[in-house]
Order: sequence, then C-alpha cells, then structure tokens
Amino acid sequence: MKGQNKLFIAIIIALVIGVGIGGIVHTQAPESAESFSKNIKLLGTVFIRLVQMIIAPLVFTTLVVGIAKMSDIKMIGRVGTKAMLWFISASLISLFIGLMLVNWLEPGHVTKLPIQDAASAEELLKTSKGFSMEDFVKHIIPKSIFEAFATNEVLQIVVFSIMFGIALANLGEEYSQPVIKLFDIIAHGILKMVGYIMWFAPLGVLGAIAAVVATNGFEIFKVYAIYLRDFFFALGVLWLVLLLVGYLILGNRLFELLKRIKEPLLIAFSTTSSEAVFPKLVEELERFGCNNRVVSFILPLGYSFNLDGSMMYMTFASIFIAQIYGIEMTVGQQITMLLVLMLTSKGIAGVPRASLVIIVATCSMFGIPPEGIALILPIDHFCDMGRSMTNVLGNALATSAVSKWEGQLENHGGNL
Repeated sequence: MKGQNKLFIAIIIALVIGVGIGGIVHTQAPESAESFSKNIKLLGTVFIRLVQMIIAPLVFTTLVVGIAKMSDIKMIGRVGTKAMLWFISASLISLFIGLMLVNWLEPGHVTKLPIQDAASAEELLKTSKGFSMEDFVKHIIPKSIFEAFATNEVLQIVVFSIMFGIALANLGEEYSQPVIKLFDIIAHGILKMVGYIMWFAPLGVLGAIAAVVATNGFEIFKVYAIYLRDFFFALGVLWLVLLLVGYLILGNRLFELLKRIKEPLLIAFSTTSSEAVFPKLVEELERFGCNNRVVSFILPLGYSFNLDGSMMYMTFASIFIAQIYGIEMTVGQQITMLLVLMLTSKGIAGVPRASLVIIVATCSMFGIPPEGIALILPIDHFCDMGRSMTNVLGNALATSAVSKWEGQLENHGGNL
C-alpha cells in the first residue's frame, strides 16, 4: 500500500498546486489565461489519452477471458441478470433522488441567472438533434469491431466480446484454451501498463484543474453558489444511500473497498473522466477480492448502464432549467420524464458530455427551452467532477455486490 499512498498524496498535492497556479494566472495575468489554459490542459489530455489507449484492448481481453472461463451459460445469465437488476434499481433511485431534491430545494426559483443566448450551447444543440431509438440501437450493436475499437465504443466492444466469449466457451478446450491463454497474457500485460500510466496522473490532474481555474476564476462560484450547493447536497444524499446499501451487503469490508478505490475516485473527480480510471478500477477491485471473471463482465457493462451520478444530474438539471424559465411541470409529467431518461440514457456513455446531450433532448421533448443548457454550461465542469466520482463509486459497489451474491468475494483480497 506504500506505493499507492504515495500516488494518492501526489495527486492531492497536484490538485492544490493546480488550483494555486490557475488562481494566480486568473488574477495576475487574465489576458494570457486563455492561452495558458490551452497549453496546460495538454497535460490532462495526454493522461486521458494514455488511459483511453488501453481501454478497448483491456475490455476486450478481460471480458472474453472472463466469459470463456465461466464456460457455464447459466452462470453468465445469472451474473448478467443480477448486474442488470442492480443497474436498473440504482438508476431509478438516482433519478428519483435528483427529481425529489430539485423540487424540494427549488434552486431555479432562487438563483438569479440572466437568460443567455444559445451560442455557447450551439454544438450541444446540434449533437442532440435526431436522437432516436435508431441511434440507440446503432450505438449498442457494432457495424465493425475495428470501428468500435478505433472510436473506443465500450458498449459495442462489450456486445462483441460477450458473443465471442460465449462462442469460445462452447468450442471445446482443445481449440479455445490457446486463445484464452493468449488473451489472458495480453490482459495481464495491459494491467502492468496501468501501473506505469497512473504515475502520470498527478500531472494530468494539475493540468486539468489549473486550466479550469485560470479560465473561470473563483467568482463563478458566487454566481452559481445556490445551484452548486443544492447539487452537491443531492450528490451527498445519493452517496449516503449507495454506501448504506453497500454496507448492508459488504458489511465492514465496505471501508476496505473505499480505501482501495480512493485513487480512482480522486482521479475521476480531478479529471472529470470516469473512463480515465477504468483500468485502475479493474486492478483495485480484483485486489479487493472480487472474482476477475465477474469484474471483467460487470465493470464494462456498468460503464454504459450504471452511471449513478450522471443519472441524478439529468433530472436535477432538466427541472432546474424548467424552474429558471418559470415552467411548472405536473407530478405526472415529471415521472414520465424520469422514465424517458431511464431509457434514453442507457448506452450512450461513449458520447462526449453525454449527460448534457440527453438533457437537451429531454428538454425538447417536454417543452422546456433546450437552449437553457447554456445556463448551466459555465459551471458544468465542476458538476462533472462530482458526477464522475459518483459513477466510479456506483460501479465499484455494483461489481463488489454481485461478487458477494455469487459467493466469489475473497476475504483476504484476491490476486490479479
């Protein structure tokens, strides 16, 4: 754990230095803030791209090996069913918490924001147009596995990997064993790379946070104080619910799990990318004692279907925009919105700023001005920090819970 603690401390220090540098640039040299942000942000870009580079091969090899080793179709079905039940329940709870708290706290009625023009949200408005069931299906089923690899479409890779893994499992050991062994070696090689890449995380964190603070400064927190306060309070409630459920299932081992995933949580918070910690999360969950077959099966699915922080934000932000414009929605309309979000949000995790794209599409559907997204864009980065960290926690709990239900959670901590 000494090496891990060093990395954790290095990330904390980088976070503080990043805030400090960004603050100095914003106050002392505001005219060069834009160019400074553009350049220092490259540190974060390099780190995230290093991680993205290994996500597709890691998902593919670990998932194929995990399913092929299960060899029992009933077990695959059982684990998949338990995972989907968790995902659906967690998503509904997250959406409901967002809906309940935004109605109770009413940040849109209290916050006095000027109605901005839609110029800043133009790109998002274009992206969301034409969102349909056809797009949903296309996003799930790959046209080409090579295209899915090239664009890091995790859900499409998952679909192909599951089918390929099941095919290998039914092929007979004589043919399947050499392929499984090869993929197993590749997966372990990639996990070894994770250790090297993670030492670049502090620089990535420093770059990402310094760029945001240099551009926005600290004044933005005054303008959006109520919105941020209410959103992070809602996130706190969601964390409380998730940790309570986690404690009921895992008992005191929940605290060991939190200790294990503290780095992934911190990296996700600092870089606003839950994707950036996927490889590290695989490693830590296996070390926690989760069965590697269960981890390699559930975690990639969770990244598409179990984004608890993003789900809560969707109802919260949609109703907030409605409140700003003075649009009153009935309980029936709000419950319909919740169910629509439940369906449309699944499987688009690979889309950049996926939560905002879904919010724009949902607003259009319910007669809320979609250009209202421009109101929350200035502060979205800071909300995304909380969302990403919550997504990581939700997926870690889901994987650990299913491992426990399957009776495959080692008490002493597992091996890679």
